[in-house]
Amino acid sequence: MYSRETFLHTLAPTSPHPFLIAIERAEGVYLYSPDGKSYIDLISGIGVSSIGHRHPHVIQAIQNQLDKHLHVMVYGEYIQSASNKLAEKITSLLPPSLNCIYFVNSGTEANEAALKLAKRYTGRTEIISCRKSYHGSTHGSLSVSGNEIKKQAFRPLLPDVRFMNFNKPTDLEKITDRTACVIMETIQGDAGVRIPDKNYMKALRSRCDETGALLILDEIQCGMGRTGKLFAFEHFGITPDILTVAKAFGGGLPIGAFISSEEKMKSLSHSPMLGHITTFGGNPVCCASALATLEVIENENLLTTVESKGQLFEQLLRHPKIKAVRRMGLLFAFDFDTEQTVNNIVNYAKEHGVICYWFLSHPYSFRIAPPLTITEQEIKKACSVILQAIDQA
Repeated sequence: MYSRETFLHTLAPTSPHPFLIAIERAEGVYLYSPDGKSYIDLISGIGVSSIGHRHPHVIQAIQNQLDKHLHVMVYGEYIQSASNKLAEKITSLLPPSLNCIYFVNSGTEANEAALKLAKRYTGRTEIISCRKSYHGSTHGSLSVSGNEIKKQAFRPLLPDVRFMNFNKPTDLEKITDRTACVIMETIQGDAGVRIPDKNYMKALRSRCDETGALLILDEIQCGMGRTGKLFAFEHFGITPDILTVAKAFGGGLPIGAFISSEEKMKSLSHSPMLGHITTFGGNPVCCASALATLEVIENENLLTTVESKGQLFEQLLRHPKIKAVRRMGLLFAFDFDTEQTVNNIVNYAKEHGVICYWFLSHPYSFRIAPPLTITEQEIKKACSVILQAIDQA
């Protein structure tokens, strides 16, 4: 059933202008409508389907887990193979100080829980975030996000939150011995792919060490291979105290996580007990899907082709109307003169079978973040349509 009326009136809306294409199935980099029209998905479902839609290895892992069991207990009580295997795998790929993982349901919950962990472990209350940041839409995550237009209608929000400018070394002085944590996207996504300087990141790490503030790096959009490394912080020679992941982590199923040291994580287990608790966190089917996703990234050597594919996009998408391009790996923002120009480009591309998208907080850019599995031929095909879209805009 693909009723537009049901979608518009029975499902709660998120905006007055939904994308309004009907999807019957998806495979690889393609989405298919009920009438058979195909779309190249250049945004991976907003960063989720980074190994393509319905990868066979992921589907097989999900089916295998379905034959065993679905939900059996809230997080943290029963020993389950799926969550054990995923925990062992992902911590083996991280620095030794990130050796303990808590599975949750989404990126915003991962950030909410990370903030709680920082406050509980340090005994402090001040949180510092960055202007133009995006960390989610629940109250705490919204409190540390930088878009005031999105926040104003929901105030009062979390108290004792301060903001600094992203990638501005002099603002690091705002981090003091009152600060429980600094939460920051390793690469700002919704702000239009803002990439920090390596020296800034090292200075940030040093300032947190000096003051005892914990550094939370949000890699919900930029993690899981999107930048050419499994985790974006690897580009900068630092390690966070707490790492949050979601989106691409689940291979298409909903799962997030916050990761820290065992010592820090234990502080959530007492005074009070159940410092964070979730019914569906660590769902075995989602964990099986996430583990299979990591295996695909590793077994198919997907990280080795990210940069060359990113360069190909950059070489092909050259046009005098493009004012700036920001890219890391396969995460792009293309700037134009006006928001209307971007809308025209996105809508033309959609009508001609290519899905790109805009940024919430940076409306005069459009985003590209395709599956890492996209081929050169598919890149060329998609770029041809986008160039036509820019011409008509």
